[in-house]
Amino acid sequence: MNIYPLKFKPILKECLWGGTKLNTVLHKPSLGTRTGESWELSGVQGAISEVANGALAGTSLQTLITQAGATLLGRRVLKQFGGHFPILIKFIDAAQELSIQVHPDDTLAQKRHNSAGKTELWYIMDADPGAQLITGFSKRIDQKEYVKNLEEGTLPDVLHHEAVTEGDAFFIPAGTIHAIGAGVLLAEIQQTSDITYRVFDFNRKDTDGKLRPLHTTLALDALDYTAKKEAKVPYSRTQDTTNEVVDCPYFTTYFLDLTQDMERDLTARDAFTIYVCVEGRAVITDDWGSTSVEKGETVLIAAASRRVAIATQGATFLEVTI
Repeated sequence: MNIYPLKFKPILKECLWGGTKLNTVLHKPSLGTRTGESWELSGVQGAISEVANGALAGTSLQTLITQAGATLLGRRVLKQFGGHFPILIKFIDAAQELSIQVHPDDTLAQKRHNSAGKTELWYIMDADPGAQLITGFSKRIDQKEYVKNLEEGTLPDVLHHEAVTEGDAFFIPAGTIHAIGAGVLLAEIQQTSDITYRVFDFNRKDTDGKLRPLHTTLALDALDYTAKKEAKVPYSRTQDTTNEVVDCPYFTTYFLDLTQDMERDLTARDAFTIYVCVEGRAVITDDWGSTSVEKGETVLIAAASRRVAIATQGATFLEVTI
């Protein structure tokens, strides 16, 4: 199968806390004034991505995996994950703060939901002045103290708040209590999982005037109660080279800030490659074809492609593989 560089139709999600930046900044179709998420590349059941460009337009990601197998995923990835795409790419616009939440790890998620866990990486694309994230506890506490703070409505007081600016990256392992603050637009790279335990929602009501459900009991065994102040990832932003941001069992991510064209040798990778454009525009060419890409778009390169050439027009990318 000729698997040229693939772009996918965005899957947009209306959210209580969403805004308009996915439309005004990243040029996604508008659903209204509360569009919170754009799923760019998804293998989540019920939200499978469809190709947007070229001869394969309209083909689902799952169909491509079924028909192309290792050609698309890579032999190593196919052996490890079977017919499941293991990475989910999103853009998130938080006009209001998200709920304080936690994701289970692989063991707990498999036991309870027959799902992978959810470890994720956030790359800040835009942040209003004073915007913050919550990443872990500000001190080591135990379950009893956590529950006490939760019941008294003082949970935010024992959490680590961190100011953010464009270009910051944060690694959030499963089990880390966290929240995205108001005024943040980010790219999210995560395991293919949609399991979230909401533990505190600022007593916010939905459009029907009802409090949103919490997952208090489920979260107790999922939380890592140790202090985690180092979610922010220090990484190099050297131009015209590949700068490693995160290398973990679930994905590896590099930062590419290109002032000149670049060619990448992928011969030894034996895995697909994803390019998330976070600034500028470019033309990406592999062994089977080319596609243009601009800020807010994501491109999937098949594992069988041996090389990628990027003709840049001030493009900045997150390069993701596994």
